[in-house]
Amino acid sequence: MLRGVALLGILLLNILAFGLPGEAYFSPAVDGALSGVNFAAFATVEVCFEGVMRALFSMLFGAGVVMLAEGRGAGPYYRRQVLLLGFGLLNAFALLFSGDILVTYALAGLVLYPLRSWPPRRLLIAAGLVFVWLGIVYGSLFAAVGSPPDNVVPTTAAAGTGAPSSPDRHAALTLRQEVERYLEPSREDLERDARAHTAPYPIAFAANAENVVETWTGAMPWTMFWDALGCMLLGMALYRAGWLQAKRPDRDYAVLVACGLVVGLGVNGTELAMRLATDLGMQWTPAITTPTYDIGRVATALGYLALVMLACRRGLVPRLRRVLAPVGRMALTNYLMQSTICLIVFHGLGFGLWNRLDRAELYLVVTAIWAFQIAFSRWWLRRHRFGPAEWLWRALTYGRLPVWRSGA
Repeated sequence: MLRGVALLGILLLNILAFGLPGEAYFSPAVDGALSGVNFAAFATVEVCFEGVMRALFSMLFGAGVVMLAEGRGAGPYYRRQVLLLGFGLLNAFALLFSGDILVTYALAGLVLYPLRSWPPRRLLIAAGLVFVWLGIVYGSLFAAVGSPPDNVVPTTAAAGTGAPSSPDRHAALTLRQEVERYLEPSREDLERDARAHTAPYPIAFAANAENVVETWTGAMPWTMFWDALGCMLLGMALYRAGWLQAKRPDRDYAVLVACGLVVGLGVNGTELAMRLATDLGMQWTPAITTPTYDIGRVATALGYLALVMLACRRGLVPRLRRVLAPVGRMALTNYLMQSTICLIVFHGLGFGLWNRLDRAELYLVVTAIWAFQIAFSRWWLRRHRFGPAEWLWRALTYGRLPVWRSGA
């Protein structure tokens, strides 16, 4: 059920990458979502879901590492990760989704097998160290971008006269320029983004591939890999401590709901307020330059996780559980299906709706995709034991064909 929540929720953010120019993911000014229902959609997703569903999805992946590693050797585990890498490359390149997360998960998962037996305390310490690293990265970018312009002018002037310049100022200027280029792309970057969504498939493939490689080489070593790894380690710790199996007392879950949501939504709301107060200042851009980013998103994810576990323990949502659990059981199939559907809806290959819908209208598309995936997942799993992608993944991992039909 948790995986179903995370899988459906992650589309709230991914839809922006599918349906709007890439920079709209980071700034509502790109698509003019600065007032009315479009701004309400932006603010709600920004505070309640941005980075949150990805964190929850990553935690559950980490828990899956522990479950899959128990009683199995290293061979099947590493084959599974390499195959996941293949699914990710298919999603990123063939399905033209530059925001793919599977490649990152495959790479992060490769380092987790030796940690599968670590106790919860050690896993939490390791996760904490990863988040400290991310805080340092985001803090450095925040300081560079937020520095008054006159702090970097002397460096530029010195470079023009041959006079020695401060290494610190030079580094700050370089970081500032990189972030500005990312958030305020050149005409060439914008044209390439348009080609990746509107051109005939061969041209779109090449343009999208360039976007993908640029994103991975620029962000993977510094943030993307560590973002996934930190949450995976946290998920492993939660599983080992019984949190994800609903084994903790109700009081523990209630405390985590309260603390997680108060802290998480409070931090997220404060970050949004600072963005608005600074006229969408670059230094408050989530996932790029905000040093408190992981505090807000991870705390909120933990609050949602505890809320679902508490509801399950008390039997409050049996019908909702029956609806969401099949989606979670087919998470890989449904993730790839989202890319396929959005390729058809937004790309020139299909209906060509890229950059033609308002932000709020995109969430009507999200609702329709949710409804279809919920219905399809329930229908499929009444007849089959695994989703199509899960069946193929399992067959290639273990070198034998799993039972296909339910009851067979």
